[in-house]
Amino acid sequence: MNDEVKTEAPPTIAVVQVNARAAKRLRQGHPWVYRSDLYGSGSKEGATPAAELVHVADERGRLLGTALSSSTSQIALRLISTEALPDWPAALKTIAERILAAVAYREAMVTGSDAFRLVFSEADHLPGLILDRYNDIFTMQVLTQVMDRDDVRVLIPETLEKHFGPGLNLVERVEPRIRQLEDLPAAENRLLRGTKSTTRFHLNGVSFRFDALSGQKTGAFLDQRENYAAAAHYAHGAALDVFTYHGGFALHLARVCSQVTGIDSSRPALEMAEQNAADNRQQFSSGAIEWIEADAFEILKDYSHPRSGRRYDTIVLDPPAFAKNKKGLETALRGYKEINLRALKMLEPGGVLITSSCSHHVSESDFAGMLAAAAADAGRTVRILEKRFQA
Repeated sequence: MNDEVKTEAPPTIAVVQVNARAAKRLRQGHPWVYRSDLYGSGSKEGATPAAELVHVADERGRLLGTALSSSTSQIALRLISTEALPDWPAALKTIAERILAAVAYREAMVTGSDAFRLVFSEADHLPGLILDRYNDIFTMQVLTQVMDRDDVRVLIPETLEKHFGPGLNLVERVEPRIRQLEDLPAAENRLLRGTKSTTRFHLNGVSFRFDALSGQKTGAFLDQRENYAAAAHYAHGAALDVFTYHGGFALHLARVCSQVTGIDSSRPALEMAEQNAADNRQQFSSGAIEWIEADAFEILKDYSHPRSGRRYDTIVLDPPAFAKNKKGLETALRGYKEINLRALKMLEPGGVLITSSCSHHVSESDFAGMLAAAAADAGRTVRILEKRFQA
């Protein structure tokens, strides 16, 4: 008689049902389920486990995929697979494979730069994870409970080292507000692996200094990489770069413009911009860039007054997000209109306005309508040369 072999049953993965609205969105490719769209037993309280895998099903119990859950975010579930992943080892394998696929894609697509985003959260089917490369320094930002799990935190650097080799420098960048929304413990920017957190990187042949432990967001605005080059293609004459930060646009314009002024409200940012300018001065077509510490709204108000006589051939507006949520949309559009109206009043005939929005809640049509209204109020006729997006 054969001995009976007992095996442990695989851990049970919870099934969360969603309403018809959420099911339709998931089938159409949207990766999020909002807490208000949960359906079925237990969902009246909106309960979802913290930092876990769940199977997602529609109201009739039909599988929609596997998601990463949050116990606190209004985005209760983020789909990671349209299939039923059986357990955490399978999920970790999927995460590692997607990191490597995202890295390979970026390396094949990006030219002329040693700094670019390696992993962009949902865009790479890795919800809540952002990885950037700045030459020989890598930065990591985790935005969800799952990506903050110990096993995922171990997996990420190990996967990077499989591709880039051992001994890489990895810095974690922290977004305190996001950690608070996800009910994660408070943390600070820190060096996770390696020995250095400062370096120099290059965008379109322009050199930038970088300190991974300071600065905004993940440290630099890599999303504008290709737009910097496009701006320099059209720029000419006297140029004004508003919200310059570390001089991204200003340094590119200085290679083609007769004079450049960069404005920002942050003194540390301007000090870094000046150091970047010193590193690139041999490329400039004219003298040093003028850096001005000032509130953008106030200085544009002063400069655009007829008595000021300030006129520019090229003006760049690259402000921070004015709309943090849907409720702020109307106020944001007023702010965008004000700065664009004042810029248009200062622009010489035939001049070029390079204007941006990074507000998720401001649509392309919203922005175009705002710009048309600003042009009408300024008495200017504008022609759209290009509409561009993040790199």
